[in-house]
Amino acid sequence: MTVFQSVAMIGAGAWGTALATVAARAGRAVTLCARNAEHAARIASTRENPRLPGVQVAAEIVVTSELALAARADMLLIATPAQHLRGAVNMLAAHLTKPTPIVACAKGIEHGTRKFMTDVIAEAAPHAQPAILSGPSFADDVARGLPTAVTLAAKDEALASALVQALGSPTFRPYHSTDVRGVEIGGAAKNVLAIAVGIAVGRKLGASAQAALTTRGFAELARFGRALGARSETLVGLSGLGDLILTCSSLQSRNFALGLALGRGEQPPAGKLAEGEFTAPVLIELASSQNIEMPVSEAVAAILSGRSTIDAAISGLLTRPFKAEE
Repeated sequence: MTVFQSVAMIGAGAWGTALATVAARAGRAVTLCARNAEHAARIASTRENPRLPGVQVAAEIVVTSELALAARADMLLIATPAQHLRGAVNMLAAHLTKPTPIVACAKGIEHGTRKFMTDVIAEAAPHAQPAILSGPSFADDVARGLPTAVTLAAKDEALASALVQALGSPTFRPYHSTDVRGVEIGGAAKNVLAIAVGIAVGRKLGASAQAALTTRGFAELARFGRALGARSETLVGLSGLGDLILTCSSLQSRNFALGLALGRGEQPPAGKLAEGEFTAPVLIELASSQNIEMPVSEAVAAILSGRSTIDAAISGLLTRPFKAEE
C-alpha cells in the first residue's frame, strides 16, 4: 500500500487549519498554505489562527503562502470554498511534478458548469488523483480533538484506503469509499436543506415541522443521489444522512444559521460563508435537467433568489397534492 508521509493543506481558514492539525496528530509532515503572506506570517508567529481562536497550531506544522512548497507534499487537501476550487487547483497544477492525490474538502457544486468537486479537480489538474472528504464535522470540534468520523472517497479503493490511513487517529476516524458521487451529493445537498430547517426554526414552526423538513429533505437528497448513480449506503451514511442531521441541528452550521436569520427576518451573520446559498440554484438546475422532484430545495432556492417569500414557500409546500411517502 502507498504510504503518504507528507500532507499539504491548501487554505488556512478554520477548516483548513483543523485538518492540518488532524494530519499532524496522525504523524505526518504537514504544510499549511495560506492565500497570502501576511496571514501565513501571523499564524507562524503566534501559532494561532484568528479564524480558529483558542486552538494552538502545532510547532511542527510549516506555515507558508508558497504554493510551490506545498505542492511537494505526497498528498494535498484543499479547503477553499467550492466556487474558488477551480482557481486554487489551476494555480496548484503548475507546481505539480508527479501524479498527486488532491482531496477536495469543500461541499458544493460549481456555478455555470454544474460540476462536482472532483470533476473540477480533474479538469484543472489532469494528472491529479481527485478525492473528496465529507461528513458530520465542525472545524472547532476537529481542531480540539473531539471524536469525529467522516468519509473520504476516491475512485480507486487502494488510493482511498491509503489516504484514510494517512489522516486517521484515535479522535479522527475517516472511512474510505469508492462512491465519489454519493459523498459529493450528500455534502452539497445537505447544506441547502439545512437552510430550510433553519428557516422553520426561525419562524417557530415547531419541532414537528423541523423533523418533517429534515426527513422529507433527506428523501429528496436520496432521490437525487440515486438518479446520479450514488449508492444507497453512502446516502444513509456519514456523508449523507449523518452530515444532514448535524447541519440541521447546530448553530455552528453556517447554513442553519443563515436559515435561522431568514426565518426571524434578521440580517444573515456577517462574514460567514454559507455554501448552501451558492449550491441551491445549481442543485435545482441539475435536478430539473434530470426531471427529479426536489420541492424543499426548490423552496429554498426561490426564497434566496427573492422569487418567493417565506410564507408563500411554506404555503406551497403544505398545499402540494397528497401522495404516498417515498
